[in-house]
Amino acid sequence: MRQAYLDGSSGISGDMFLAAILDAGLDPRRLLEELKKLSLGFYEFKRTRVMRSGLVATRVDIRVPGHQPARGLPEIEALIEKAALPENAKAQARRVFARLAEVEGKLHNKPPEQIHFHEVGAVDAIIDIVGTCIGMELLEIGELVCSPLNVGGGRVEAAHGTLPVPAPATAELLKDIPIYSSGAEAELVTPTGAALVSTLAASFGPLPAMKVERIGYGAGEKEIHGHPNVARLFLGERIEMPRAQPSLPGDELVSVMEANVDDMSPQLYAYFAEQALAAGALDVTCSAIQMKKNRPGLLVSILCAPERADALAQLLFEQTTTIGVRIYEARRKILERESVKVETTFGAVNVKVARQNGRVLNVAPEYEDCQRLAAEKSVPLKEVMLAAQLAYRQRKEGT
Repeated sequence: MRQAYLDGSSGISGDMFLAAILDAGLDPRRLLEELKKLSLGFYEFKRTRVMRSGLVATRVDIRVPGHQPARGLPEIEALIEKAALPENAKAQARRVFARLAEVEGKLHNKPPEQIHFHEVGAVDAIIDIVGTCIGMELLEIGELVCSPLNVGGGRVEAAHGTLPVPAPATAELLKDIPIYSSGAEAELVTPTGAALVSTLAASFGPLPAMKVERIGYGAGEKEIHGHPNVARLFLGERIEMPRAQPSLPGDELVSVMEANVDDMSPQLYAYFAEQALAAGALDVTCSAIQMKKNRPGLLVSILCAPERADALAQLLFEQTTTIGVRIYEARRKILERESVKVETTFGAVNVKVARQNGRVLNVAPEYEDCQRLAAEKSVPLKEVMLAAQLAYRQRKEGT
């Protein structure tokens, strides 16, 4: 299966997405053969080459004579279900429309099945959504990664009046997705484009490591002054980059694992931390955070050797309530460390000594040793710790 990367720095709409897929190599005849299986009646499918800010791109234009009815979610789902399309494409298209209905229902305080789409229920929008899902299936795209999306600015005319950009439905669809506004007073991301990307993209971020085979350019309807109204689609093979090596003495590469949790008992966290440390974690921490809907939550963080990341991720899923984990690599600088036993008036204490290039930078008595001696001798803990530090200093100076 191929990997695809969608560059949304100029925004995205349904027709731009479909046009980019065609420009990246999808056979238009195969696409039209599949689209004919939808019972949509007569329409004209135009594919042309256009210029947008000096870039040549493919433009898709669907024209339908007469008035377009507003279709509801059950009607559209039945339309897709009856068509003899690839099963995965049908499933993805239904997911996109279900997402749209969920958002529209939330905005208009109605159940999703009672929502009647206007622009999105028209033939051109149905072809944009179903055609994009068919195109991804025919091009064997197994994973879609998307850049942060430029949503534009200003205001836009819609069925319910003049709305700010991004339109309410678009903004709702793009929750938890990186977006920004730059370069154009225009609607750059449409509800159809937002629904496609939020449903089909596996992740969002920079261009991943991949061997690019083709690049498709999909043009938007308008020429926007000073702004290339074009979506760019990279198509190719995912590659694994060689693991970077530490660059300096005292450096090491570690994996950092993070999970946000808002429904877990603190008792479960304590048990998980013990299990994770026993399974090879270098460190386990828990921080208070504020999550969606202003709910208090926990950020569970694990530090481990890269080769232990998969096993600890599995432990995280099994022992906590999280349903997702972020894993990334980081460079850790560490000091040379050794444990030295010193004699104090209270008894023997192990002291952890940290050095850099032979120079002692930190001395820390072991807490458990000091705690035990403080209890046995009935003296303050801080006196035992101070005595241990003094004993190490005297030993180091040879006095």
